[in-house]
Amino acid sequence: MPVHRSGTARRGPLAAAGILLSSLALVLGFTGPSSAADIPARGSATLGMGVAEHDGVGGLPRDVRAVQAATEGVDTSSHNGNVSWPALWNSGVKWAYVKATEGTYYTNPNFAQQYNGSYGVGMIRGAYHFATPDTTSGAAQADYFVDHGGGWSRDGRTLPGALDIEWNPYGAACYGKSAAGMVSWIGDFLDQYRARTGRDAVIYTATSWWTQCTGNSAAFGASNPLWIARYNTDPGTLPAGWGYQTMWQYTSSGPTVGDHSRFNGAYDRLQALANG
Repeated sequence: MPVHRSGTARRGPLAAAGILLSSLALVLGFTGPSSAADIPARGSATLGMGVAEHDGVGGLPRDVRAVQAATEGVDTSSHNGNVSWPALWNSGVKWAYVKATEGTYYTNPNFAQQYNGSYGVGMIRGAYHFATPDTTSGAAQADYFVDHGGGWSRDGRTLPGALDIEWNPYGAACYGKSAAGMVSWIGDFLDQYRARTGRDAVIYTATSWWTQCTGNSAAFGASNPLWIARYNTDPGTLPAGWGYQTMWQYTSSGPTVGDHSRFNGAYDRLQALANG
């Protein structure tokens, strides 16, 4: 007969299964919501929503609102509602990215006001897609993005679409994919986006996520502009393959709209990116 030793708990099959699943989650890099109550609604993900939790928050760049105001940018989603674009323009913001889609199941209900409103005050604007690599293929999501606002036109004021690829707010950080599988999914999206628009999409990511979930792949640095996320005094170490960032999201607590970014160059270089 089994002996129950003092100070130890007897575990039934359900408890043992729970321990096994917890161990497996650690091995697979599960750093998502700890319970069902913590999981946000599908479609509510926003650019950079995992940065502060996973990478922390440091100080702001010293010249954050002065030296490079002409290349200051923001990103918006339905979370921001109807945005006061004149206020942002008057504060020195010159470009914007607007969430258009997520997966193949969500479109931003405020997209028209945000995308057209930023353009209307004179900004250079673009659209972004929040990737969910565990729901559909990269090509399917690229098509959905282009078909719902993520296209590009050579009007001098439309930026190439951005792929927001970061921590999964709905589950395992890497969406259940191996590093090779993630690189393949990203490549699938980028290839289809280029086939549809003629442009190489911008990649938005954080170095720590990229390292964890792609194995720090250098596959895209030669073709796709990098939009790095780091809420600190400098962009920090960049993912493999990129020698510099094109954009840097440096805070989620800026004025008027929280998410602020800096374009790495003068305004004419921003125009050049829009023109292709």
